[in-house]
Amino acid sequence: MSVPNVERSRGIGALVTGNLLGGVAVASGIAVGGLLLERLGGTSVAGLGQAASVLGAAVAAVPLAGVAARHGRRRSLALGYAIAVLGGVLIVAAAVVAQLVVLLAGLALFGVGQAVNLQSRYAAADGAAPGARARTMSIVIWATTIGSVAGPNLSDVADRFGRWLGLPGLTGPYLFSVVSFALAGAVVAVFLRPAARSSAPATNDAATNAPATNDAGTSARAVGAVAALRWAAADPAARFAVVLISVAHAMMVMVMVMTPLHMQHHGMSLRLVGVVISLHVLGMYALSPVCGWLADRIGAVRTACGGMLMLAAAVVLGFVAASAAEGSALTALALTVLGLGWSASLISASALLTGTAADHVRVPLQGATDAGMNYAGAAAAALAGPILAGGGFRAVNIAAAVILVPAVVAATAAVRGGRAAEGSPVDRPQGTTASS
Repeated sequence: MSVPNVERSRGIGALVTGNLLGGVAVASGIAVGGLLLERLGGTSVAGLGQAASVLGAAVAAVPLAGVAARHGRRRSLALGYAIAVLGGVLIVAAAVVAQLVVLLAGLALFGVGQAVNLQSRYAAADGAAPGARARTMSIVIWATTIGSVAGPNLSDVADRFGRWLGLPGLTGPYLFSVVSFALAGAVVAVFLRPAARSSAPATNDAATNAPATNDAGTSARAVGAVAALRWAAADPAARFAVVLISVAHAMMVMVMVMTPLHMQHHGMSLRLVGVVISLHVLGMYALSPVCGWLADRIGAVRTACGGMLMLAAAVVLGFVAASAAEGSALTALALTVLGLGWSASLISASALLTGTAADHVRVPLQGATDAGMNYAGAAAAALAGPILAGGGFRAVNIAAAVILVPAVVAATAAVRGGRAAEGSPVDRPQGTTASS
């Protein structure tokens, strides 16, 4: 194995390890965040914790991408994990002094860890061969499966450890989160090495006057998030990727956050709710390498369209489950298919975005897309409650179906654009050429 391949494997290993540790940290905190908020502020504010964390991730996405564009992925990811560590410390301090505002601020900073976990998939694609970008991304995303399962299961042990240290109840899991985020940042800082894109020179060459690139493979003239979105708006494939990532996430959040309430309203047990949500999480992450392989094998747009079909099937199943006398099995199937649709859409659209965006807009556009994804998720979560209250779970699934419409329109334009440009990577698997 050549030295570049060794460095590349080490970098992917660092990203996988970082995402695993980051997933443990995020899931461990989410498991008790609502309970801690309820203790300090009452039931009426219990839902604000998730909102604060999602907004924190959204707000951080663009600045972190800016750091990556100027200074490289390693510094950006390590900085994000450091901010999440600070958030965890603030949460513990807020619990000790019983300050609700400080707790919400800590949860917002804690949410930056989720933004870092998301952006690590783009770091994995930097320097990857065009025909392997989606698979490489999917491996890093897959690591989240372990963290998402392990994190909540560590909550009880962590809580007892925190009490043993004399801290208030429910703060122990955040101590574990702080340690996990710190370890993730250390792994990335030490083992992640620069990986310039093959299509751009690694250094400034006086003979060619080529602009220098950093370890994200972007040139020094990288633009801002707004300019990057304007660029994407003029490119059918990039526009489709940006729209689908936000739409898929909004659909997933809207249905997922209301499913436990719907099940409880129909007398289903908490144990059954836990099983359904676990199946949903497995759908989101466990088969991500399969989604990545498909995107590289048959093309990102085709795989993205398949993901959209699964999202549509999921809301149809959810609608039918809401009308069934005994809908627990259908609800479980709907949530599993929803997770699979989200996974296929996210991985294929992310690969499409990475493969089509010009170097100077690639990283800013990735950051802006992730910010939009989180804002869309926050908006969907905020709207889901009133929709459930007004029209039930069927109305929630109808609303989710309506959210899918912009992605369908964007997909149509992307497919037409790809067919018009015979050599476009939109119409063929990544890594092939027009003559192949």
